[in-house]
Amino acid sequence: MPQWFKSKSDPEDIRIQEQLKSSCVLPRHIGIIMDGNGRWAKQKGKSRVEGHIAGVESVRDVVEAASQLGLDNLTLFTFSIENWKRPKTEISALMKLLIKVLRKETAQLLANNIRLQVIGNLQMIADDVRKTLDETMAITEANHGMALNIALSYSGKWDITQACRNIAHKVQEGSIDPATIDESLFASFLSTASIPDPELLIRTSGEYRISNFMLWQTAYSEIIFTNTLWPDFRRSQLYDAIREFQNRERRFGQTSEQVADRSV
Repeated sequence: MPQWFKSKSDPEDIRIQEQLKSSCVLPRHIGIIMDGNGRWAKQKGKSRVEGHIAGVESVRDVVEAASQLGLDNLTLFTFSIENWKRPKTEISALMKLLIKVLRKETAQLLANNIRLQVIGNLQMIADDVRKTLDETMAITEANHGMALNIALSYSGKWDITQACRNIAHKVQEGSIDPATIDESLFASFLSTASIPDPELLIRTSGEYRISNFMLWQTAYSEIIFTNTLWPDFRRSQLYDAIREFQNRERRFGQTSEQVADRSV
């Protein structure tokens, strides 16, 4: 298993990071739908589990680069609620891999001031996995650098549904007036209430869909699809995505002329 945060002193990498940071339009929050581990493994005649193991190196490199860039939040779509339909042997291997990675790398997250957070329906997660997640979150809770958000047993529809259910309970008990329900209040009941909406969403493997990921939160995210399979995705592809983000005009329903006037 590769160690995260190996010492890097590549002058070219440092130059690229400084160039990206100097633009002053780094996204505060990047979400990544990590897809393609299985296809990567199939292409190489390996098992799907070996594809997931290979994907850990991509996680390491991307998390490291995102932290070095000074991003506020990086969210990795690790396992969806729909993924529970996969073969039990693959799910078991994935959960064991998650435990192994967390236990091995918690010290590195702590040393690099990264805070781990988890969003999703954790009631569906086995006790040993939840215990490891809770331990890692507790150890890194005081860190004030980048937040690494793991979307585990997560789906956008679940997130919206549970928010509606919780608001309905509050209305029923009389602590919320239905007339006061607006977008801001609704968002405060989502699992991402403490996290800004992702400004940039990246989907690997050549699929052109968001697969039930942060349906509410990505309403105005810039979306970049890449054909690169996740185990082949590295910081260079992350830099390319950020460059494209920086070159896009974000209008939020306004005209280009209004955006230009606002920037003056």
